[in-house]
Order: sequence, then C-alpha cells, then structure tokens
Amino acid sequence: MGEPSPLQVDVSASRYQAMIGVGGIGSGTFFALSGNHTLGREESRGGRFLDRRDYCKLHIVSHYVKTLLGPDFCTIPIGLVGDDEVGRRLVDEMVDAGLEMSYVKRSSGDQTLFSFCFVYPDAGGGNLTTDDSACGKVDAVYVALAEPEFARYTACGLALAVPEVPLEAREKLLQLGTQYGFYRVASFAAEEVSAAIDMGMLQHTDLLALNVDEAAAAAGLSLDTLPESNYAFEAAKTAVEGLRGKNPDLLISITAGKNGSWSWDGEELVHVPAFQAEVVSTAGAGDAHLAGIIAGLVAGLTLPQAQELGTLVAAHSVTSPHTIDKRINRRTLQSFADKSQAPICDVVKNLFVSQRVQRTSFLP
Repeated sequence: MGEPSPLQVDVSASRYQAMIGVGGIGSGTFFALSGNHTLGREESRGGRFLDRRDYCKLHIVSHYVKTLLGPDFCTIPIGLVGDDEVGRRLVDEMVDAGLEMSYVKRSSGDQTLFSFCFVYPDAGGGNLTTDDSACGKVDAVYVALAEPEFARYTACGLALAVPEVPLEAREKLLQLGTQYGFYRVASFAAEEVSAAIDMGMLQHTDLLALNVDEAAAAAGLSLDTLPESNYAFEAAKTAVEGLRGKNPDLLISITAGKNGSWSWDGEELVHVPAFQAEVVSTAGAGDAHLAGIIAGLVAGLTLPQAQELGTLVAAHSVTSPHTIDKRINRRTLQSFADKSQAPICDVVKNLFVSQRVQRTSFLP
C-alpha cells in the first residue's frame, strides 16, 4: 500500500472509531462477447477477456472506508474465503489496505466467491456466480465470534451488513450493533429485500442503502410501470414513503446511476445529481457511494452532505475499469473535484484541506 492520504478527519474526536461489517468477499473476471445477439443455450461465441478486476461488496466498501479515514479508524470485515489462490490474493490485498483481518478466515474445502461476467458490445451483459462458495458458510454463529469487537467499541462503532452472505448472518450483525449501541447500516439485493423486511431487519437499521431497482422492489413497484422521464424519482419517493412505515426513524440512501442519488434524512428527500466523469465501468459505483457516505458520517457530516462525498467517490470510481479504484484518496478526490467542477459544499471541501477542522454535527 502506498503512502496513505486520508481525508482530513480527526478520528479521535469522532463519535465513530470503528466499522465492523459482514458481506461478500470474492472476485470475478470479465469477458467481452463478440456480437450483440443474446447468447444461445448451445452456442459457441468468440470474445476476449477484459483487464478488469472484480471485487465483492464488503471488500469494496471496507477498502474505501479504510482508505478515506486512514490508520486511526479501525475497519473490521467478517467473512470467509476459500482455501484457494483467489482467496489468498484477496486476503493479501485486504491486509495491504490496512484492514483488521482477524475475522476473515479460509474455509477448507470451499472455493472463494467468484463471478464470470460477460459483456456485449452494446454494454449490456450478465454474470454467472458460484452459489456454493465460502461466503455461503458465513452464518450467525460465525458472526457472533466478533462480539468482543462490538464490546470493545460500545457506542462508538458502525455496523455494516451488505449482500453476498446469508441474511441470517447480516441479521446477527445488526442485532449485535443494536446491543452495543452501534450506528447500523444495511443493504439488500432486490430479490431479498422483501424477506429482510419480513424478518424485521429494518428495526435494527439506522441507514438503509439501496439502488433504484432495490428501492422499487422494497416498494413493490415495477420500474416498467413508472414514467420514463422520472422513474428514478418516483421509485425513490415511493420507497421512502413505504419504508418509513416500517421504521419511522429510518434514514435512506438510493442511488440511480446517471440519474444521481437521493437521501432521506428524516425530514427531506434530497437529490444530488451524478457528477461528470469519463465513464470506463460503473461496476462497484454504488458500493463506492456507500463508502463515501460512511466516511462522511464519521467526519460528522449530515446525511445530505455525506451524500455529496459519496457521489464524488462514486464518480471517481467509474473512471477505473476495476470495481475498486485504488487510486482514490484525499488528493485524487480533490483533484477530481476541481477538474470536474463537482458542486460540493464547503463542509465537504474542508475534508480535502491540509489543516484539520473540527466537526460538530453528528447524527444521533
């Protein structure tokens, strides 16, 4: 890992000293298909591998949070990788990023979560993902092993629960977060968000982070039925209205790609447009956005202000072909913001200046 250049955040003065998260740790490869017609069941199609490195959600968010907040902020992922070369490489990269790796183990006899992503010339595509990976072995019992870390950071930590491990593991992490007074952040894939709601997981969540498809699923909407001109806003608004009924105190972040993002801070639905960037790949941008929000909350920003930081991190990330943009740090974000003339507020700009500034606004 190169010389760290974190945001100008005095972590020692922050309400939050650590993040403990559970979710997927894995990798993947990208393959560019020749021809736009849909791949047939028995078809043989030519193409080429792309020079893109793929990572899974917990790794992506944890990497950015640690990079943005620096060595004083403890970032503890919980997960399993296979006892294979992919798993060993990922663990080495996470160690190099400065993550606390006591709760990431190799699962003997299992393979690391892996996806084969195929891309058509028109940028459409799909992926094939292993469903018998080590990530599937992450359960509530395994998450409970990290309880001493929750106790260590009682009332001064963030709990992060993201997809690619079973819901029961994420439920346990959020329950531990509740027990030890953590700020609890959760995300759910579109196909599991209804089940998560039925399990009562929103009662153990302070901030729910979704993309527009996941928000539509949470609201029971089909995006095809919404007006094309403002479908993202309608999905976000409807989802917020419905989710508040499940937990009136819930804060919500919803990303919608080129349509920007929305945040609900308990009083207002705030929209931040997508910042201008030369897009190479949008994979991982939503996770980068969430990491920026988390870093902003640690810095004492309000949710709408943290949303601007998240938007900036996401915009920088799409200029990289990889789902973790390892170039991102305080200096590169400042340069990117200046070059793109991103409309960020002064409080966010202060995170880039050389002299540390004291934060006074913290979320309850």
